[in-house]
Amino acid sequence: MRWALVKVCLAVTAMVVIAFAVPLGLVVKEMARDRAFSNAERQAAAIGPALAITADRAQLQRAVASTQAGADGRIAVHVPAGDDRGEPIEVGERRAPADALGEARASIVAVPGGFALLQPTAVNTGRIAVVEVFVPDEEVSRGVTTAWLVLAGVGLGLVVGSVAIADRLGTRMVRPAARLAQAAHELGEGKLGVRVPEQGPTELRSAAVAFNMMADQVVQLLANERELAADLSHRLRTPLTVLRLNAASLGEGDAADQTRHAVAQLEREVDQVIQAARELKPQSPGAGVSVGCDASEVVRARMEFWSALAEDEGRRARVATPDRPVRVPVARAELAAALDAMLGNVFRHTPEGTAFAVDVHDAGSSSNSVIVLVSDAGPGIEDPEAALRRGHGDGGPGSTGLGLDIVRRVAESTGGDVRIGRSVLGGTEVRLWLALDTEGRPAGNRRGHRVRRRARRA
Repeated sequence: MRWALVKVCLAVTAMVVIAFAVPLGLVVKEMARDRAFSNAERQAAAIGPALAITADRAQLQRAVASTQAGADGRIAVHVPAGDDRGEPIEVGERRAPADALGEARASIVAVPGGFALLQPTAVNTGRIAVVEVFVPDEEVSRGVTTAWLVLAGVGLGLVVGSVAIADRLGTRMVRPAARLAQAAHELGEGKLGVRVPEQGPTELRSAAVAFNMMADQVVQLLANERELAADLSHRLRTPLTVLRLNAASLGEGDAADQTRHAVAQLEREVDQVIQAARELKPQSPGAGVSVGCDASEVVRARMEFWSALAEDEGRRARVATPDRPVRVPVARAELAAALDAMLGNVFRHTPEGTAFAVDVHDAGSSSNSVIVLVSDAGPGIEDPEAALRRGHGDGGPGSTGLGLDIVRRVAESTGGDVRIGRSVLGGTEVRLWLALDTEGRPAGNRRGHRVRRRARRA
């Protein structure tokens, strides 16, 4: 914006300077020409009284020499021969052509090196003499170059001054706009306390007021959302208490132990939801970048839980993880929640006895990503894109459409993504792609990498 204002002001000032300087320069040139010829006319008029009195050559020479132009050799007097057939009189150097001298009117004739002013004058004998005054080119253009240089300097000064003023005015407009853009960027990063000073032009002040109102509204909406999530989660405590009491009365056995373990885990998850919802400090997208976990360990731990349920339903489960630790830039609880969401879909949307597999792929230092695959031998997903949309669901019992959205958000927090396709088992394959940086450390929120990957897939 700043340079745009400077360019506009530069163009306008340049046009104004040209519009005035060029005509003024031509006027100066014409005035210098008129001044030179007016001076020549005065020199010619000074010879008129002498011609009116006498036509003697010697007296005419003295009259010519008494003038400034005559002393410089720039005046010539041409007296034609009389009726008594006397000789014509020529005083001074003639520069005009002979045919121009015969005209009985004042005229200006171009001659080598300048111009010749011809002024007819009557002599005492009744003849018409011609006084010729030579005007050199430097006399016609005297002072024009200096005037043009002065005009050019004044015009250049106006242009430079206008650019400086436009730059200062542009700075007053650009700084509030830059502050507004920076505040919007920080708000997008999760810094909810950022506000914009109401400074600058009226329009930018109005934009700052609107931005601050929007930020306040966002803070209020997030606070309301946290309270709502906390309230809803707290309402689950009553049925959880009943479940815990009922599970405690189940006695001994593997099924009873699994039920009590599931109820305890559910109670812990609800407590974490309430604690997170009550936390008022906002987190930016890059928060928790330094927190990571071992993907192989998380997969093996969660498969111990799901394997018992798979055995009860007659499902054949396969797990393949690297022997070494596989660090990913995701908190352990988040990765476990994403894995539970993917495995929960297998158990909810495939018939009992359907086989499934969980694989962790890590290419080591040569790769910038870790891939977690969950495959099953079920009927598959008809519309993968709709399944990834938050809250879409598939209409099945217990389907909220939020499971795969949780997986997607975990992947995108690292700059990765989620793909749904056909597995080698014949059913659905959900691929969780977690991006790493070039040194194998967490990459954080790398939104630009995610956009490029989507462009390549398109």
